[in-house]
Amino acid sequence: MQIKLYQYSDEWNEPFDPALDSENTLLLIFGGMGRDPRLDSAVEEVCGAYPRAVLAGCSSAGEICDGELYEHALVVAVIRLEKSRMRKVQLPITSADDSEKVGEMLARELLEEDLKGIFIISEGLTINGTELTQGINAQLPEGVVVSGGLAADDDRFERTYVLDEGCRPRTGIVSAIGFYGASLHMRAGYRGGWDRFGVERRITSSRKNVLYTLNDEPALEVYKRYLGKYADELPASALLFPLAIRESKEKEAKVRTVLAVNEAEQSITFAGEMPEGGSASFMKANFDRIIDGAYEAAESLMEAGEVSGEPLCIAVSCVGRRLLLKQRTEEELEVILDVLPKGTRQIGFYSYGEISTMHSGECDLHNQTMTLTLIWEE
Repeated sequence: MQIKLYQYSDEWNEPFDPALDSENTLLLIFGGMGRDPRLDSAVEEVCGAYPRAVLAGCSSAGEICDGELYEHALVVAVIRLEKSRMRKVQLPITSADDSEKVGEMLARELLEEDLKGIFIISEGLTINGTELTQGINAQLPEGVVVSGGLAADDDRFERTYVLDEGCRPRTGIVSAIGFYGASLHMRAGYRGGWDRFGVERRITSSRKNVLYTLNDEPALEVYKRYLGKYADELPASALLFPLAIRESKEKEAKVRTVLAVNEAEQSITFAGEMPEGGSASFMKANFDRIIDGAYEAAESLMEAGEVSGEPLCIAVSCVGRRLLLKQRTEEELEVILDVLPKGTRQIGFYSYGEISTMHSGECDLHNQTMTLTLIWEE
């Protein structure tokens, strides 16, 4: 596997290497596309340099490249597989109610006997990430790794973009790249680092990813009371105050962040499912614990066994972590490279939600995590 990384701010950091172009090359692009004509032109430029490659990418809330954070820029990975193969499927989504169906269709289309893993790049707002992953899980056999993330729009929550087949940023798209072959290896891991506090509240009324009441109180009223002075800055300020959700005491807790609020209904829309009858706990941040979470995510990849060659690490971290860490953001990127094998290349983005396979073997949506995908060929 050959890997080349590029960055664009005011200009490309170095000339493109056209020798890597092939039908078995993946071109990953993350950055401020869709809002800045200058960056959109740069996207077209790099796509033109690799006309035969499989194209995938999305808008972000910060770009990651080899331990460094970029803002309002582009980061690009050109990955040429030598012993394996890949295939991309892309579908439109116009309503969050279609999320499960889209997940099923993507997984069904990519499923082949030698499928090793799937990387998802999804629309970040018109989506129910929980139902998307449920649809994927329903079609895949045990052992297929699934990871990825939801496109972002900084902290604006207005419009997110995914690259279409013509290398144009568009809304309402979900892309999935399947990786195949005996020589291809893919692992995924995630960790958070947020601490729960206060009492658990019961989710007394919800519909899919919309929360109406906690302990029979209007959800938005409760949330605003918790946020205090930050309540006027919703929904962006909610990135700093996620909820830990449990379907039952036996189930693993998941972190959920806010996508939108409805003042008239006093409801809150989250990136993933809010199970009625389950419980919710408020969370608070600890800087060192959040950075430790990134370290532990990298450790979880190495615990699964030896990694050969120089792998690619795709890092998808939540925009809420970046807003909290501020000038310390690069610390969570650097500790990952400290753990992974020497020579590992790192690319990624800050997202509105992360997707990763869990301990159960099924994938799910996560929020406020650092999610890592490691890909290499023997």
